[in-house]
Amino acid sequence: MAGGAAPAKADEPAPHPPKDQLPSVSYCITSPPPWPEAILLGFQHYIVMLGTTVLIPSALVPQMGGGKQEKAEVIQTLLFVAGLNTLLQTTFGTRLPAVIGASYTFVAPTISIILAGRYSQEQDPIRKFKSIMRGIQGALIVASVLQIVLGFSGLWRNVTRSVCG
Repeated sequence: MAGGAAPAKADEPAPHPPKDQLPSVSYCITSPPPWPEAILLGFQHYIVMLGTTVLIPSALVPQMGGGKQEKAEVIQTLLFVAGLNTLLQTTFGTRLPAVIGASYTFVAPTISIILAGRYSQEQDPIRKFKSIMRGIQGALIVASVLQIVLGFSGLWRNVTRSVCG
C-alpha cells in the first residue's frame, strides 16, 4: 500500500453520488434544473402554497373584525414572508426546495385568541382587528422565544425522547 493511507474497511459502503445510488433522482443540489424548468417548478410550489395562504386569512380575518382590505393585507404579508422564508431556507438552511408557507397549526390558538373575552367589548371593527392582531403577534413572539430557548438549550431533544419514545 503506497502513501501510508489506512485501508478502507470492507463493511463500510463507499460514498457514491446520489444519482448513482438512486437512478430515478433527476437533480441533485450540485446539478440544478435548467431555468425554464426551475421557473415552472417554482410556479408549481407557489400554486400549492396559495391555497393555505388564502384560505387561512379568509376564514380568520372576518372573525377578527377585519374587512376586505385587512384580508388583502394579511394575504400580502403571508406571501411576502413565505417568499422570504423560502429564500432563507434555500440559501442558508438545508437548501431543499421546500416552500415555507402558512400552517394550520396556529389556527386553533388563533381562534382562542379571537374568542377571548377581552376583545368582545370593542365596537369598532378596525380597532378590534388591530387589537386581536397585536394579541396574536405577541403570542407568536412568546412561543417563538420559548422554542428558540428549548432548541438551543438541548431540552427539546429530551422532550422528544420522552414523548416519542
